[in-house]
Amino acid sequence: MFTTDLRAVIGSGETVVWEGKPDKKCFILESIFNPMLPFALFWAAIDLGVFGLGFLKSGAVNEMGGMGMILIPFFLLHMMPVWMYLGGVLLCFLRYRNTEYIITNVGVYISGGTFSYTYEMKPFTELSHVSLNRGIFDQFLGVGDVVLSTAHVDTTYNRSRRSSGNRAFSICDVPDYVRVYQMVKEMQTDIYSDTMYPNDLRPEENHGYNTKYTKIDDFR
Repeated sequence: MFTTDLRAVIGSGETVVWEGKPDKKCFILESIFNPMLPFALFWAAIDLGVFGLGFLKSGAVNEMGGMGMILIPFFLLHMMPVWMYLGGVLLCFLRYRNTEYIITNVGVYISGGTFSYTYEMKPFTELSHVSLNRGIFDQFLGVGDVVLSTAHVDTTYNRSRRSSGNRAFSICDVPDYVRVYQMVKEMQTDIYSDTMYPNDLRPEENHGYNTKYTKIDDFR
């Protein structure tokens, strides 16, 4: 099921409580119906309408002789936004293969990338917000996104998370999204609170955060 070596970057003292991948159908549909789709369709309609109907049907390309042949590569270059969109859709299969999620008793690990792997980890001590998001395809296919944010980043959810730009740290398109949300929220609350405010989980002498999370078996 899992194709990345995300487990290799987990610390030796950590315990895996959950791991998964996005729902493949939802992942692909969201890659196809992304914000660039209307622009790509509009651009293709303009180019195909002008070049296909205006030049080819009128025979203007043949009348222009050798000059007309120059228009073909220019047309193909002018269609670059359409090729970029189609390339992004085709590459979604590589992104899906490289996407994996793991939750341990310390934090959340996410792998991704297209031609190379990218590994990210956020410890529970840094998480400040945990929320759920369900788009149209999420609701239709029975999956959801668990969006994780830290106190020093923008908590606005970004549906273009599959791009290489700024995005929320998210566990996306997973079937058991409710269980994952509840698990992360409870562990984040317990561990963050134990770090910020001393309670009965702390040892009498604390030399840094070195307490053992005693509720880990509840999530396995």
